[in-house]
Amino acid sequence: MCLIEDTVLVIIDIQKKLAGVMCNKEKLVKNTSILIQAAQHLQIPILYTEQVPQKLGKTIPEISVYLENALHFEKASFSCCAEQTFMNALKTLNKKYVVVIGIEAHVCVYQTVRDLLKANYAIEIISDAIASRDIENKKIALERMKDMGATISSTEMLIFDWIKTAEHPKFREISRLVR
Repeated sequence: MCLIEDTVLVIIDIQKKLAGVMCNKEKLVKNTSILIQAAQHLQIPILYTEQVPQKLGKTIPEISVYLENALHFEKASFSCCAEQTFMNALKTLNKKYVVVIGIEAHVCVYQTVRDLLKANYAIEIISDAIASRDIENKKIALERMKDMGATISSTEMLIFDWIKTAEHPKFREISRLVR
């Protein structure tokens, strides 16, 4: 269970050259934009990464349009945790729960989740907001991450868990995101 006051959203490498070859790209983009907007409504901090953007391109415009106030990190390592600036920012935010989305599920997402779990963060993977080129790689990654202790969830499951009740002051804004 993610408590909004103790949660951060991490978006991994949804870049031009990578996103274009993902299975279910449209679903990935749609759910990522919903999660970003929900996090913004609820004032949940957002960190996003780009894997060697000089070669793989910047974050796709359909996503970057929502990231004006998010913390941005470039990386060469597959795991975000190997980048000290990323880890310093995460530690400074002092949050327990990390919601992880992005690509590729079996490489950068998997290695980041593994390392965040080792660093004692509680991890929630949003299964409909991660992707790989091959669906089998995504399935294996989800299985491995769950076995390591990550919670597997979906976009709608998470955003309604964040607000808990229809009486939440942001219920209307959140529910509009999925209509």
